[in-house]
Amino acid sequence: MTKTRLHLYDTTLRDGQQTQGVQFSTPEKIRIANALDALGLDYIEGGWPGANPTDSAFFDDAPATQARMTAFGMTKRAGRSAENDDVLAAVLNANTGTVCLVGKSHDFHVTEALGITLPENVENIRASIAHLVAQGREALFDAEHFFDGYKANPDYALECVHAAHTAGARWVVLCDTNGGTLPSEIADITAKVIASGIPGTHVGIHTHNDTETAVAGSLAAVEAGARQIQGTLNGLGERCGNANLTTLIPTLLLKEPYKSRYTTGIAVEKLLGLTRLSRMLDDILNRVPQRQAPYVGASAFAHKAGLHASAIVKNPTTYEHIDPETVGNTRIIPMSNQAGQSNLRKRLAEAGLSVEKSDPALAQILDTIKEREDQGYSFDTAQASFELLARRALGLLPEYFEVKRYKVTIERRKNKYNQMVSLSEAMVVVKVGGEKKLSVSESMDATGSDRGPVNALAKALAKDLGPYQGLIEDIHLVDFKVRITQGGTEAVTRVIIDSEDSNGRRWSTVGVSPNIVDASFEALLDAVTWKLVHEGAEVQ
Repeated sequence: MTKTRLHLYDTTLRDGQQTQGVQFSTPEKIRIANALDALGLDYIEGGWPGANPTDSAFFDDAPATQARMTAFGMTKRAGRSAENDDVLAAVLNANTGTVCLVGKSHDFHVTEALGITLPENVENIRASIAHLVAQGREALFDAEHFFDGYKANPDYALECVHAAHTAGARWVVLCDTNGGTLPSEIADITAKVIASGIPGTHVGIHTHNDTETAVAGSLAAVEAGARQIQGTLNGLGERCGNANLTTLIPTLLLKEPYKSRYTTGIAVEKLLGLTRLSRMLDDILNRVPQRQAPYVGASAFAHKAGLHASAIVKNPTTYEHIDPETVGNTRIIPMSNQAGQSNLRKRLAEAGLSVEKSDPALAQILDTIKEREDQGYSFDTAQASFELLARRALGLLPEYFEVKRYKVTIERRKNKYNQMVSLSEAMVVVKVGGEKKLSVSESMDATGSDRGPVNALAKALAKDLGPYQGLIEDIHLVDFKVRITQGGTEAVTRVIIDSEDSNGRRWSTVGVSPNIVDASFEALLDAVTWKLVHEGAEVQ
């Protein structure tokens, strides 16, 4: 059976940049474009040249890619020719072989937003696409608000997309701009567009996630005959985001009926780097990765219930729809007060600890976990702290150093500009190999801003651990989460710290105390100790 080719179009660098709080620099855009190209995308939409300096600079230095680098813009404005529209000229001057223009296809938006007549809008679409084709460019037309427009005035919506197709558009992309069209509607309307005379091999789909159905809507369009899918990495995009390519791509490659019916430009083995790519984007944006993200999330293959974990040990397919390694992810058996010995022994084995079923330490570890969680600890989100707890119970945790005392001070004072500013300072005394070491650090960053008492503590703790210093210098904190587990005057604070090193290892540790600084320091200590254990450090 011959498979049908699907074309994947990434708009992370343009539509994804419309996410609230997201702004790529030009070097970041280049890095992301290279990663997308390595994955095997067909199209990479680099941005809107002329709309802002960053996008213009990107196209000046755009990397050479196998993917078709695409410039985005809008159709010409009414009252001028395509040849004399400066906004359209800026898009063409990016010198990409492929250009995507957005235009109105909803009569309401034509008359209300543009303030022009319906025939004028159709002519703007036709003339703009014809101008691109005459310049030797591959032309795409993004039919904005197409599904809403079709439901309001199907004849006019079809007239708009046919104008683009007749003028030579390689792709006519049906956009669910407001994200409110459900998959069944998308399938029905897409099929009607194809039945009207635009072949499915020229039809694309662009969905937004305002009803949490952007991926489902894209798949519905494919089943109706569309052959191009637009989306973004990690579902970035305005409001609730766009169709998530990190979900769509493995679904198309691994799930029936798609893997039997369709082919893409992405080889299955490329999925091995998908989780890394997803987290690279979050790292660039300084965002915490979504743990529950399908396929690539840290919790996507986490099995907390004892019944589930027991079955997973016997056969992972009992509770996993794919092998997590297929997409570069890992299986996690979290520890919690719901855990049984199956969870525990599985998790210990993953940490390299082989324990017999008859070992009394197993019951002790479970009891300790349940007691600690009653105090406010959470080990299902702090795997590294669980491992240290287990090693301690098994007598397998070296004592690399001892914290003798620590102190944190926070001072408010006026700077040279007569502004009140904070300065946090921490002092830590540790005993390493019989020698006491005192370290002091401020939390001031390069800009002169105070980064807070926990930052000062982390810097002081990692400042001088003697023979272990070289093993911990590449640790950096990637996330810091605080939760109050009890209210009122008896409040208890839980701190979860995510750490990472230069090898790409990421681990989570937990601390609990009525005092947020104490809780933070406990989690910091566990982070350093876990790192030393996994570096194979020897007690001095």
